Amino acid sequence: MSLIVLLLLPFVGSCVAAILPHNARNAESLLAGLVALVGTVQVAMLYPQIADGGVIREEFLWLPSLGLNLVLRLDGFAWLFSLLVLGIGTLVALYARYYMSPQDPVPRFFAFFLAFMGAMLGLVISGNLIQMVFFWELTSLFSFLLIGYWHHRADARRGAYMALMVTGAGGLCLLAGVLLLGHIVGSYDLDKVLVAGDAIRAHGLYPVMLTLVLLGALTKSAQFPFHFWLPHAMAAPTPVSAYLHSATMVKAGVFLLARLWPSLSGSEQWFWIVSGAGACTLMLGAYAAMFQNDLKGLLAYSTISHLGLITLLLGLNSPLAAVAAVFHILNHATFKASLFMAAGIIDHESGTRDIRRLSGLFRLIPFTATLAMVASAAMAGVPLMNGFLSKEMFFAETVFISSTAWVEIALPVVATLAGIFSVAYSLRFTVDVFFGPKATDLPHTPHEPPRWMRAPVELLVLTCLVVGVFPAQSVAPFLAAAALPVVGGELPEYSLAIWHGWNAPMVMSLIAMGAGVLLYVLLRNQFRHGRLRYPPVIERFNGKRMFERSQVVMMRLARRIELLLTTRRLQAQLFMLVLVAVLAGLAPMLYSGLSWGDRPKIPGSGVFVILWLIAIACALGAAWQAKYHRLAALTMVSVCGLMTCVTFVWFSAPDLALTQLVVEVVTTVLILLGLRWLPRRIEEVAPSRATLDRAKLRRLRDLVLALAVGGGMALLSYSMLTRATPNFISEFYLSRALPQGGGTNVVNVMLVDFRGFDTLGEITVLAAVALTVFALLRRFRPPKESMQLPAQQRSLAPDVATDLVNPRGADDTALGFMMVPAVLVRLLLPVAVIVSMYLFMRGHNQPGGGFVAGLVLSVAFILQYMVAGTQWVEAQMRLRPLRWMGTGLLCATVTGLGAVALGYPFLTTHTAHVHLPLLGDLHVASALFFDIGVFTVVVGSTLLILTALGHQSVRSHRPSSLPKGIAPKGAV
Repeated sequence: MSLIVLLLLPFVGSCVAAILPHNARNAESLLAGLVALVGTVQVAMLYPQIADGGVIREEFLWLPSLGLNLVLRLDGFAWLFSLLVLGIGTLVALYARYYMSPQDPVPRFFAFFLAFMGAMLGLVISGNLIQMVFFWELTSLFSFLLIGYWHHRADARRGAYMALMVTGAGGLCLLAGVLLLGHIVGSYDLDKVLVAGDAIRAHGLYPVMLTLVLLGALTKSAQFPFHFWLPHAMAAPTPVSAYLHSATMVKAGVFLLARLWPSLSGSEQWFWIVSGAGACTLMLGAYAAMFQNDLKGLLAYSTISHLGLITLLLGLNSPLAAVAAVFHILNHATFKASLFMAAGIIDHESGTRDIRRLSGLFRLIPFTATLAMVASAAMAGVPLMNGFLSKEMFFAETVFISSTAWVEIALPVVATLAGIFSVAYSLRFTVDVFFGPKATDLPHTPHEPPRWMRAPVELLVLTCLVVGVFPAQSVAPFLAAAALPVVGGELPEYSLAIWHGWNAPMVMSLIAMGAGVLLYVLLRNQFRHGRLRYPPVIERFNGKRMFERSQVVMMRLARRIELLLTTRRLQAQLFMLVLVAVLAGLAPMLYSGLSWGDRPKIPGSGVFVILWLIAIACALGAAWQAKYHRLAALTMVSVCGLMTCVTFVWFSAPDLALTQLVVEVVTTVLILLGLRWLPRRIEEVAPSRATLDRAKLRRLRDLVLALAVGGGMALLSYSMLTRATPNFISEFYLSRALPQGGGTNVVNVMLVDFRGFDTLGEITVLAAVALTVFALLRRFRPPKESMQLPAQQRSLAPDVATDLVNPRGADDTALGFMMVPAVLVRLLLPVAVIVSMYLFMRGHNQPGGGFVAGLVLSVAFILQYMVAGTQWVEAQMRLRPLRWMGTGLLCATVTGLGAVALGYPFLTTHTAHVHLPLLGDLHVASALFFDIGVFTVVVGSTLLILTALGHQSVRSHRPSSLPKGIAPKGAV
């Protein structure tokens, strides 16, 4: 199976899961399980290709000029993580079938679950750093949705928000660090980054880049001081917790550290930051886990501790420590997933996760209890368990480290203390829950879960035993294949034997187990009754409190800035915006100076000057009339737009002129529809002298700013137009438009081919703006004064006033006093459609194109609304603007992906010559389909905005909106 198919499989499954019925829990879990199982089998079958340091690489050209290509890369380390993501995902999908309630919105759960799986898989097999950051942020987004799955609960909403804020902020830091890393290396390609370690560490930007990248990794893996968000994520359903803690999300941070280990490690900065954060997290997480009374809370803090162990190993700058880190990533995934599932079974069957209420469950659920105890032993590092092997390697690295004297003493002590705490909280999970007197105050009487609900736990626990007893035969080749890319060269010598004789690591293990048992026995009663609390020194490191306080401080600061810089008066806000723009434009002009050249003028420029004198007069008149007569001001502004259109024609830019003309029509209609809802201007009858003085000063200030803006733009334009500019840009497009773009209209070829990615972004923004305007107008309620009838009309009888609203009393204006214009506009509609199609079809070679064609068709529909009325138009035809927009975006995107599927960069144009009967030879470019997307998005967005405004008129003439006593007869 191709890597791109492997990556798309979970996302396709997510889309299918989202449309399944609400009660299709079996179908949902079967779909998720099959998707993950098929992926697991396919990844396992790729092992021979990566076993000896091989790399599977697939590259799809996207934006090669910017180094942004879709690169999928699978080496031994990515193979191991892919196997964890898909394999444990298969088991979690089976487990979730029995854990989730039929009353839960299961389609939404499995849709988020599969999308989360796809995001993590994309992160693991990404071969481009920018692409990796993209999937990194997707994991944050989908984990937010999964953690907040039960959004009716406050703790779920709070935990999801906290996780998104912390990991999202870390993701922004990671993006900045990746941009610097790509700048240092000269490429974002992972293969080039991994072999450029010496150049990276020697660069002057290395400390800044390293700090940013580590902020992303440490926040994601909940390392100190960012560890506080992970325990609050326990509000998620237990299948999510099992998946998030074992193979996804929190493992993404340590994956990034190991992935970039060949490039970034080996420096003092790396050692102190990474190992320091790991050591603090190791100790703090292990210590805090002992005090948790919630089963999932205990496991959450133990995850924090074990992630700290992995981070500490990666920070030691030792290849053997890196191998141990990879080994513990695998071991931790198996026993932690099984423990979370066991905790979920206990909660599911007993109705509580409170350790203080649970006791004596071994007699009620013996099979589950046995499985949980074996997994707990692996977590504690008991011999013959997989956790023991990686723990021994960890102890050995702390003992034989070569560093400063105090570090050589402190690290073994820290490791041993963490081992003691690990044994203590593992005993709390097993002895307190499964032994002792039988609990009597449980919400439910526990019993063994369904057979297949326990099957994933059995398989994972069996893996812990097999790896622990037969490490060389079971896991050694896979570990070697996974660790080889991490160390970036030859593997160091290491042994996975169970017994290495009596040595320092073995003594440390015995001390940890013995002291851990003793510590548990001494504190058991206090744990049981909840009398043991955190020491005050630990409370001071409460990251949640720091996070919430920082939020409060930022919100207060934001409110102060808002009060300082904003006002409810639109005029003051516009003044500030324009002033900032003027200062931003003035700064470079003062720095570099402003001068003009001696470029010869165009013949006949006197007529051009006269035209713009008319435009200037209209602009001044519009500014003056805006206070007294808005319609007159709009008319004069339209003259300015017409003069702009003539200017484009004058300078031989017919495409711009055509677009400007149609845009003027649409904008004028838009403003006309909006003018109605503006409140009336209220003049103060007898203003005071001080008020008049303030008004004069404000007008003088506005006049000075207006003169600065107008004069500055005039000088800048004159300077640009009188200088001879280099024409290599125009020559580039002129020489390549026909041979490479397949069209002679250079402007259109630029929009749909050379700069097609920009156009795709623009139509996406246009659709987003249309949706935003639509959403705002749905909640918009016009001011009362704009919906009141004039005083003389209110004085008439109710029936007479009603006839004034709609004189003929018809159901709509098309059958009333606008009947003749409505007929003419209906006849104009097919003509406008033909003109629109003509402009569209000729756009690649002559002035026209999808944008102007879409505007022309939109104007035709808008005229129907204006003359015939909203209700009549929507009764006669269903335009469905949202479908127009969705279809357009899909068409434009699929056109670009078609080029990628053929091995070319995104949106690369292909041309074909087709011979058709009667029509003859036709020259067809793939950009035609991209232009169709532009056309449909423009039509849909324009209609959505303008019809939303039109619907305000329908609302305004409803009986509840008119003065008392007036009930219109269906006026629009």
